[in-house]
Amino acid sequence: MRYKRLGRSGLVVSEVSLGTMNFGLEYGRGTPAIEAEELIHRFIEVGGNSIDTANIYAGGRAEEIVGKALKGKRSQVLLATKVRFRQGPGYNESGLSRHHIMQAVHASLRRLQTDYLDVYYMHCWDPLTPLEETLRAFEDLVVAGKIRYIGISNFKAWHLMKALALSDARGWSRAIAAQYQYSLIQREIEYEFDDLFCREEVGLLTWAPLGGGFLSGKYHQTQRPLLASDGRLATMRPVDEDAWERRSTERNWRLLTVINQIANTHGITAARVALTWLRKQPLVTSVILGPRTMGQLEENLAATETELSEDEMALLSQISTPQDVYPYRFIREFGKREI
Repeated sequence: MRYKRLGRSGLVVSEVSLGTMNFGLEYGRGTPAIEAEELIHRFIEVGGNSIDTANIYAGGRAEEIVGKALKGKRSQVLLATKVRFRQGPGYNESGLSRHHIMQAVHASLRRLQTDYLDVYYMHCWDPLTPLEETLRAFEDLVVAGKIRYIGISNFKAWHLMKALALSDARGWSRAIAAQYQYSLIQREIEYEFDDLFCREEVGLLTWAPLGGGFLSGKYHQTQRPLLASDGRLATMRPVDEDAWERRSTERNWRLLTVINQIANTHGITAARVALTWLRKQPLVTSVILGPRTMGQLEENLAATETELSEDEMALLSQISTPQDVYPYRFIREFGKREI
């Protein structure tokens, strides 16, 4: 296991993190509590030190499972959870208002059986709440020792940049980490965020590294998954990020063909090829794995020891390159300055 510095901080995180979105879901879709605890213990055993959850995962059940599993092991990991989405029927039981943040953080701490969070994420942009209100609430939590670092997820680039600028102007703690979807089939964050993360020293932790399982190679173009046992793509709505309609495109199937060819050359799985490409990207600090079973965890962990040739990495990058769009195309061609 290798480790990297997380953004503009002194935290050091393992190159893969353990995601817990599957923990506590009903049978057939997720990981039962006992097996989830085994996954957590195995992850720590091999040197993983970054565990990611959220208060909405399995209605809070994932946090409870993580809290129980970390008894006696809390100091060995960096623990992160999130706030933003609805926790109840009331108008104030969602969003990034001070009211909801304070309610949510204490509920998460109780479920996780801990006194503090290493990283607390704003799970998504809130168009209703003034950003200053949200940032001040997070700063108060840092000062109170409830959270140690701030993270942001699923913001537009200007949202994140405004948050960093406001924090700097007020002398508040700034976000050091960001979670975004990033994989061989979802590279659009490169349009804006590559420069932003680098210049502002924000560490990227990637979710959906296998595109909801699409890059595992277990799906076929002519056979749409229908049952929960067929994997995550079978349970997603058309509007979801991991929806079959988003994944099953001609471009993605062409990409998967190349991934399978490389996998066959090395005698490894398509998933290992996809994860190896991702963890090698300069943008990436840590890849959030989302295993449902111990077998999936072991296979994903094997990617940390897998190497691909420069030609194979270049081919994967070339065939998965996002559409060349304006103004990025214009800036690349005409925006250079030389001395």
